[in-house]
Amino acid sequence: MCQACSCDSPVLHVHDHGPERTIVLETKVMARNVEQAEQNRQWLAERGIRAINLISSPGAGKTLLLERTLESLRDRLPCAVIVGDVQTDHDARRLQGKGARVRQIETRHSCHLDARQVGQWLPELFPDGGAERLLIIENVGNLVCPAAFDLGEHLKIALLSVTEGEDKPLKYPALFHQAPVVLITKIDLLPYLTWERERCLEAIHHVRPDARIFELSGTSGAGLTAWIEFLEQLVESCERIGRRGQ
Repeated sequence: MCQACSCDSPVLHVHDHGPERTIVLETKVMARNVEQAEQNRQWLAERGIRAINLISSPGAGKTLLLERTLESLRDRLPCAVIVGDVQTDHDARRLQGKGARVRQIETRHSCHLDARQVGQWLPELFPDGGAERLLIIENVGNLVCPAAFDLGEHLKIALLSVTEGEDKPLKYPALFHQAPVVLITKIDLLPYLTWERERCLEAIHHVRPDARIFELSGTSGAGLTAWIEFLEQLVESCERIGRRGQ
């Protein structure tokens, strides 16, 4: 267990034996997670389901965005949601009644979801004969640990709110390097901030030159149409691949 953040990341142990120092890197936890993530990915692929993993700091607007997303997809694209939080089921209750199956995972002392936790809910979220074709995972609010754990998703998507400043991609490059899609949220607040758009875009592209960026607001609805169309295209591409493989 990681002493710094209470997550199950690999731990570096240093053993001092006089003049010699032996360094042992414990990788068992990560190896198990990678194996389970691949099982999850295969399970989803066999059923023509795409999965996205939303990662952000706390308060970036993930849950509000999910509310608006589910409302928009209700009659267009059947989906399911897994919500991760350290404690409480507040977010899951907010998402109930939006047209999707929702399951909450309380991680307790861990600052991220892992592949095992996600995998155990897949059969219930996607029963045989179900129409759902998209799994949206709302990870625990954290820019560090969730980026290190593959859940079996097809895409990691980073969220960055305008209230957090422009340099988060430079401070937390691991996440933004892994995320081909970045959502800049809360743009309705721009009239009240000194946020510099070009500086933020430059920071994102410095870490991930090919990043696709959506600027949107869950409050005003700005930018949501393009986001919803992206999700529909993502699922459609999976279905085309499935048809070619038959």
